[in-house]
Amino acid sequence: MDKKTISRDGTPIAYERYGDGPTVVLVGGAMCTGATLAPLAEALSDRFGAVTYDRRGRGDSGDTSPFAVAREIEDIAALIDASGGGAALYGISSGGALALAATASGLPVREVAVYETPFAVDEEAGRQRAEYTERLTELLGQDRRGDAVELFLSLVGTPPEMIAGVRMSHAWPGMEAIARTLAYDDAAMGGGRVPRERLAALSVPLLSVAGDASPAWMREAARTIAEAAPNGSYRTLAGQTHMVDPQVLAPVLAEFFGTNG
Repeated sequence: MDKKTISRDGTPIAYERYGDGPTVVLVGGAMCTGATLAPLAEALSDRFGAVTYDRRGRGDSGDTSPFAVAREIEDIAALIDASGGGAALYGISSGGALALAATASGLPVREVAVYETPFAVDEEAGRQRAEYTERLTELLGQDRRGDAVELFLSLVGTPPEMIAGVRMSHAWPGMEAIARTLAYDDAAMGGGRVPRERLAALSVPLLSVAGDASPAWMREAARTIAEAAPNGSYRTLAGQTHMVDPQVLAPVLAEFFGTNG
Protein backbone atom coordinates (compact mmCIF):
# COMPACT_ATOMS: atom_id res chain seq x y z
CA MET A 1 0.00 0.00 0.00
CA ASP A 2 1.29 3.45 -0.96
CA LYS A 3 -0.08 5.61 1.85
CA LYS A 4 0.37 5.53 5.61
CA THR A 5 -1.13 7.42 8.51
CA ILE A 6 -0.03 7.30 12.13
CA SER A 7 -2.48 6.15 14.78
CA ARG A 8 -2.66 7.74 18.20
CA ASP A 9 -0.25 5.24 19.77
CA GLY A 10 2.32 5.73 17.01
CA THR A 11 1.40 2.67 14.95
CA PRO A 12 1.69 3.21 11.17
CA ILE A 13 -1.48 2.18 9.33
CA ALA A 14 -1.15 1.47 5.59
CA TYR A 15 -4.05 2.37 3.32
CA GLU A 16 -5.19 3.02 -0.23
CA ARG A 17 -7.90 5.34 -1.53
CA TYR A 18 -9.98 4.55 -4.60
CA GLY A 19 -11.91 7.48 -6.08
CA ASP A 20 -12.41 11.08 -5.04
CA GLY A 21 -15.95 11.23 -3.68
CA PRO A 22 -17.21 11.18 -0.08
CA THR A 23 -15.06 8.91 2.08
CA VAL A 24 -16.12 5.35 2.88
CA VAL A 25 -13.70 3.38 5.04
CA LEU A 26 -13.86 -0.39 4.42
CA VAL A 27 -13.06 -2.58 7.44
CA GLY A 28 -11.98 -6.16 6.76
CA GLY A 29 -12.69 -9.19 8.89
CA ALA A 30 -10.51 -11.96 10.31
CA MET A 31 -7.52 -13.05 8.21
CA CYS A 32 -8.17 -10.19 5.77
CA THR A 33 -5.86 -7.41 4.61
CA GLY A 34 -6.71 -4.27 2.73
CA ALA A 35 -6.20 -6.12 -0.54
CA THR A 36 -9.16 -8.35 0.29
CA LEU A 37 -11.55 -5.42 -0.04
CA ALA A 38 -9.86 -3.80 -3.03
CA PRO A 39 -12.41 -5.18 -5.55
CA LEU A 40 -15.26 -3.65 -3.53
CA ALA A 41 -13.38 -0.36 -3.24
CA GLU A 42 -12.91 -0.28 -7.01
CA ALA A 43 -16.61 -0.97 -7.53
CA LEU A 44 -17.48 2.01 -5.30
CA SER A 45 -14.83 4.37 -6.63
CA ASP A 46 -17.00 5.99 -9.30
CA ARG A 47 -19.11 7.65 -6.58
CA PHE A 48 -17.03 7.50 -3.40
CA GLY A 49 -13.53 7.76 -2.07
CA ALA A 50 -13.31 4.15 -0.85
CA VAL A 51 -10.48 3.58 1.64
CA THR A 52 -9.05 0.12 2.26
CA TYR A 53 -6.41 -0.49 4.90
CA ASP A 54 -4.34 -3.16 6.56
CA ARG A 55 -5.62 -3.50 10.10
CA ARG A 56 -2.84 -3.39 12.68
CA GLY A 57 -0.69 -6.51 12.74
CA ARG A 58 -1.36 -7.22 9.06
CA GLY A 59 0.20 -6.43 5.70
CA ASP A 60 2.11 -3.16 5.62
CA SER A 61 0.71 -1.80 8.89
CA GLY A 62 2.56 -1.92 12.16
CA ASP A 63 1.48 -3.21 15.55
CA THR A 64 1.98 -2.01 19.11
CA SER A 65 1.46 -3.90 22.35
CA PRO A 66 -0.62 -4.21 24.39
CA PHE A 67 -3.61 -4.64 22.09
CA ALA A 68 -7.03 -3.17 22.81
CA VAL A 69 -10.08 -2.70 20.62
CA ALA A 70 -9.79 1.00 21.42
CA ARG A 71 -6.50 1.06 19.51
CA GLU A 72 -8.23 -0.26 16.36
CA ILE A 73 -10.89 2.42 16.77
CA GLU A 74 -8.08 4.98 16.94
CA ASP A 75 -6.73 3.51 13.69
CA ILE A 76 -10.07 4.22 12.00
CA ALA A 77 -10.05 7.71 13.49
CA ALA A 78 -6.61 8.31 11.95
CA LEU A 79 -7.86 7.14 8.56
CA ILE A 80 -10.85 9.46 8.77
CA ASP A 81 -8.58 12.36 9.72
CA ALA A 82 -6.24 11.56 6.83
CA SER A 83 -9.23 11.61 4.49
CA GLY A 84 -10.35 15.08 5.51
CA GLY A 85 -12.61 14.27 8.47
CA GLY A 86 -15.98 12.57 8.35
CA ALA A 87 -16.69 9.22 6.69
CA ALA A 88 -19.09 6.38 6.25
CA LEU A 89 -18.00 2.96 7.50
CA TYR A 90 -18.51 -0.50 6.03
CA GLY A 91 -17.40 -3.66 7.80
CA ILE A 92 -17.61 -7.30 6.79
CA SER A 93 -17.86 -10.19 9.26
CA SER A 94 -15.95 -9.37 12.46
CA GLY A 95 -14.88 -6.14 10.79
CA GLY A 96 -18.54 -5.20 11.06
CA ALA A 97 -18.32 -5.46 14.84
CA LEU A 98 -15.32 -3.12 14.77
CA ALA A 99 -17.16 -0.68 12.49
CA LEU A 100 -20.13 -0.66 14.87
CA ALA A 101 -17.87 -0.09 17.88
CA ALA A 102 -16.10 2.76 16.09
CA THR A 103 -19.41 4.38 15.22
CA ALA A 104 -20.67 4.04 18.78
CA SER A 105 -17.45 5.59 20.13
CA GLY A 106 -18.39 8.96 18.70
CA LEU A 107 -16.15 9.18 15.64
CA PRO A 108 -17.42 11.49 12.87
CA VAL A 109 -19.29 8.70 11.05
CA ARG A 110 -22.16 9.64 8.73
CA GLU A 111 -23.61 6.13 8.40
CA VAL A 112 -22.48 2.54 8.90
CA ALA A 113 -23.12 -0.63 6.93
CA VAL A 114 -22.19 -4.19 7.90
CA TYR A 115 -22.27 -7.51 6.10
CA GLU A 116 -22.92 -10.72 8.05
CA THR A 117 -21.36 -9.78 11.37
CA PRO A 118 -21.42 -13.22 13.04
CA PHE A 119 -22.95 -12.44 16.42
CA ALA A 120 -24.42 -15.37 18.32
CA VAL A 121 -28.22 -15.49 18.33
CA ASP A 122 -28.82 -18.22 20.93
CA GLU A 123 -27.31 -19.67 24.09
CA GLU A 124 -25.61 -22.60 22.36
CA ALA A 125 -23.87 -20.33 19.86
CA GLY A 126 -22.84 -18.06 22.73
CA ARG A 127 -21.31 -21.04 24.55
CA GLN A 128 -19.38 -22.06 21.44
CA ARG A 129 -18.01 -18.54 21.09
CA ALA A 130 -16.82 -18.59 24.70
CA GLU A 131 -15.10 -21.94 24.14
CA TYR A 132 -13.46 -20.59 21.00
CA THR A 133 -12.10 -17.57 22.87
CA GLU A 134 -10.65 -19.78 25.61
CA ARG A 135 -9.00 -22.18 23.17
CA LEU A 136 -7.72 -19.40 20.89
CA THR A 137 -6.10 -17.64 23.84
CA GLU A 138 -4.42 -20.89 24.84
CA LEU A 139 -3.06 -21.66 21.37
CA LEU A 140 -1.75 -18.15 20.72
CA GLY A 141 -0.19 -18.11 24.18
CA GLN A 142 1.78 -21.20 23.13
CA ASP A 143 2.63 -19.62 19.75
CA ARG A 144 0.77 -22.43 17.97
CA ARG A 145 -0.23 -20.16 15.12
CA GLY A 146 -1.12 -22.88 12.65
CA ASP A 147 -3.40 -24.56 15.16
CA ALA A 148 -5.02 -21.17 15.89
CA VAL A 149 -5.78 -20.71 12.19
CA GLU A 150 -7.24 -24.23 12.05
CA LEU A 151 -9.41 -23.44 15.06
CA PHE A 152 -10.75 -20.33 13.35
CA LEU A 153 -11.43 -22.17 10.11
CA SER A 154 -13.33 -24.81 12.06
CA LEU A 155 -15.37 -22.12 13.82
CA VAL A 156 -16.55 -20.71 10.51
CA GLY A 157 -17.56 -24.13 9.25
CA THR A 158 -14.67 -25.14 7.02
CA PRO A 159 -14.67 -28.95 6.57
CA PRO A 160 -11.57 -30.81 7.89
CA GLU A 161 -10.55 -31.99 4.41
CA MET A 162 -10.68 -28.41 3.15
CA ILE A 163 -8.58 -27.20 6.09
CA ALA A 164 -6.00 -29.84 5.20
CA GLY A 165 -5.94 -28.47 1.67
CA VAL A 166 -5.51 -24.90 2.86
CA ARG A 167 -2.56 -26.00 5.00
CA MET A 168 -0.84 -27.24 1.83
CA SER A 169 -1.63 -24.10 -0.17
CA HIS A 170 0.61 -21.12 -0.90
CA ALA A 171 -1.70 -18.97 1.24
CA TRP A 172 -0.94 -20.81 4.48
CA PRO A 173 2.32 -19.01 5.46
CA GLY A 174 0.56 -15.67 5.15
CA MET A 175 -2.32 -16.90 7.29
CA GLU A 176 0.06 -18.12 9.99
CA ALA A 177 1.90 -14.79 9.87
CA ILE A 178 -1.20 -12.86 10.97
CA ALA A 179 -2.67 -15.57 13.22
CA ARG A 180 -2.20 -13.43 16.32
CA THR A 181 -4.72 -10.95 14.92
CA LEU A 182 -7.43 -13.58 15.32
CA ALA A 183 -7.43 -12.45 18.95
CA TYR A 184 -8.04 -8.87 17.77
CA ASP A 185 -11.14 -9.93 15.83
CA ASP A 186 -12.33 -12.03 18.74
CA ALA A 187 -11.98 -9.01 21.03
CA ALA A 188 -13.89 -6.84 18.55
CA MET A 189 -16.78 -9.31 18.73
CA GLY A 190 -17.11 -8.41 22.42
CA GLY A 191 -18.11 -11.83 23.70
CA GLY A 192 -20.00 -12.71 20.55
CA ARG A 193 -23.53 -11.57 21.41
CA VAL A 194 -25.43 -8.81 19.63
CA PRO A 195 -24.49 -5.54 21.45
CA ARG A 196 -28.08 -4.35 21.79
CA GLU A 197 -27.39 -1.47 24.18
CA ARG A 198 -24.60 -0.12 21.96
CA LEU A 199 -26.77 -0.40 18.87
CA ALA A 200 -29.74 1.22 20.61
CA ALA A 201 -27.60 4.29 21.27
CA LEU A 202 -26.56 4.79 17.63
CA SER A 203 -27.90 7.98 16.08
CA VAL A 204 -26.70 7.40 12.51
CA PRO A 205 -28.35 5.31 9.79
CA LEU A 206 -27.31 1.64 9.84
CA LEU A 207 -27.65 -0.97 7.11
CA SER A 208 -27.20 -4.66 7.95
CA VAL A 209 -26.89 -7.02 4.98
CA ALA A 210 -26.81 -10.80 4.58
CA GLY A 211 -26.80 -13.23 1.70
CA ASP A 212 -29.95 -15.31 1.32
CA ALA A 213 -27.79 -18.39 0.59
CA SER A 214 -25.98 -18.03 3.94
CA PRO A 215 -27.01 -20.07 7.00
CA ALA A 216 -30.26 -19.00 8.65
CA TRP A 217 -28.50 -17.96 11.86
CA MET A 218 -26.32 -15.52 9.91
CA ARG A 219 -29.38 -13.88 8.42
CA GLU A 220 -31.03 -13.78 11.85
CA ALA A 221 -27.97 -12.08 13.32
CA ALA A 222 -27.97 -9.49 10.54
CA ARG A 223 -31.68 -8.81 11.03
CA THR A 224 -31.25 -8.52 14.81
CA ILE A 225 -28.51 -5.91 14.35
CA ALA A 226 -30.83 -3.78 12.21
CA GLU A 227 -33.76 -4.15 14.59
CA ALA A 228 -31.66 -3.10 17.58
CA ALA A 229 -30.67 0.24 16.02
CA PRO A 230 -33.08 3.20 15.95
CA ASN A 231 -32.28 3.94 12.30
CA GLY A 232 -31.48 0.39 11.22
CA SER A 233 -32.50 -1.36 8.01
CA TYR A 234 -31.98 -4.93 6.81
CA ARG A 235 -31.35 -6.27 3.31
CA THR A 236 -30.66 -9.69 1.83
CA LEU A 237 -28.78 -10.32 -1.40
CA ALA A 238 -30.10 -13.05 -3.66
CA GLY A 239 -27.77 -15.99 -4.15
CA GLN A 240 -25.01 -14.57 -1.93
CA THR A 241 -23.07 -16.26 0.86
CA HIS A 242 -20.45 -14.98 3.31
CA MET A 243 -18.09 -14.73 0.31
CA VAL A 244 -20.16 -11.93 -1.17
CA ASP A 245 -19.63 -10.78 -4.75
CA PRO A 246 -18.40 -7.14 -4.69
CA GLN A 247 -20.33 -6.41 -7.88
CA VAL A 248 -23.57 -7.45 -6.19
CA LEU A 249 -22.86 -5.69 -2.89
CA ALA A 250 -21.51 -2.39 -4.25
CA PRO A 251 -24.80 -1.05 -5.72
CA VAL A 252 -26.59 -1.73 -2.42
CA LEU A 253 -23.93 0.12 -0.44
CA ALA A 254 -23.83 2.95 -2.97
CA GLU A 255 -27.59 3.41 -2.71
CA PHE A 256 -27.46 3.46 1.10
CA PHE A 257 -24.50 5.81 1.38
CA GLY A 258 -25.81 8.01 -1.42
CA THR A 259 -29.25 8.35 0.14
CA ASN A 260 -28.00 9.10 3.63
CA GLY A 261 -24.77 10.92 2.84
